[in-house]
Amino acid sequence: MIPARLGSTRVKNKNLRLINGKPLIQYIIDAASGSSMLDDIYVNSESSQFKGIAENSGIKFYQRPEELSSNEATNDDFALDFIDNIECDVLVQLLATSPFVTPQEIDEFIKAMLDGDFETMISVSNVQIECTYKDKPINFDQTKQTPPSQLLEPIKSYACSLMGWEVSRYKTNIEKFNAAYHGGNGSIGFFELKGYSTIDIDYEEDFMLAEAVAVALKNSDTKPKYYTDKSQQIADADRERILNEDGVSNNTLNNFNKEIVHINEIIENNGRESSWSHTLVNSPSTCSTLIAQMPGEGNRMHHHPDWDEWWYIIEGEWEWMIEGVAKKVFKGDVVFIHRNRKHKITAVSDKMAIRLAISRADVDHIYDSEDY
Repeated sequence: MIPARLGSTRVKNKNLRLINGKPLIQYIIDAASGSSMLDDIYVNSESSQFKGIAENSGIKFYQRPEELSSNEATNDDFALDFIDNIECDVLVQLLATSPFVTPQEIDEFIKAMLDGDFETMISVSNVQIECTYKDKPINFDQTKQTPPSQLLEPIKSYACSLMGWEVSRYKTNIEKFNAAYHGGNGSIGFFELKGYSTIDIDYEEDFMLAEAVAVALKNSDTKPKYYTDKSQQIADADRERILNEDGVSNNTLNNFNKEIVHINEIIENNGRESSWSHTLVNSPSTCSTLIAQMPGEGNRMHHHPDWDEWWYIIEGEWEWMIEGVAKKVFKGDVVFIHRNRKHKITAVSDKMAIRLAISRADVDHIYDSEDY
């Protein structure tokens, strides 16, 4: 069950607000849909606006009474209403305000609850830092030196992203205590969530954080970057010198910007016995150059700080070393490298390989001193 109230006192319509182009509630719907242990998935709301989102996502919609949409309505109120109307043995609640919970975590949460025979399962975040309550230390001694934080007794803080209840125990707790959210006097288990999955959106600042995280996760293949001593780097933007240093000495750099160019004729005229280059286009915004190299030849490891670069493979087989990862490409392939990503190109076929490089004539090539 995914509870979703249309109104929100702190952030207007937060469940429908976009994060990286997708409604907040859609994140948990997608995670739930990817779970292998949920029999049915419902969006539980007083507003029919969520019905279309649920149905478009292939899940069900339960419209709760309007009186359960107020700020005074508790989690127990709408959970009890749900289980009174929808038959289930175990109710798992997933909060839309926790957009980075994964399908794997949902499955592990349910499995831990069932394997441990818990009647209530609560997701928590283990806080491993000095904590106080009413100005008194909880997990440290003020008269002793502070140990490394990883040695401190962790404090369990409710994450609330995932909650699970065995329905019969839930109803018993309601009858006995008029409250069941925390598990009453039944068996209670705790499931640790870590990292981004503990993010809970309540305030405007939380949306800013979530937006940044969503963008970062989308680009998670980007390797971390570290401080580099610039004095150990060399910048070069002289195309002819760069090509010569890369072993290409036969360079036609001044016969460009013709209306029509026949690439096959250029290849035939330059031959296939030794490396060469021929610039086809050179304008303020673009420079395109045919570069032909023999097996084992290529360029040196470098990056461009302020320019993206791409290539089209005309002939042969090449290896691109991108941030330490080798990738082979072949005739007809296109390679795109974002700025600031280190790369090195090597011809690896058994005959001449030819690539069309698309960049700009004055782009800086940044080399570590040992690669220059």
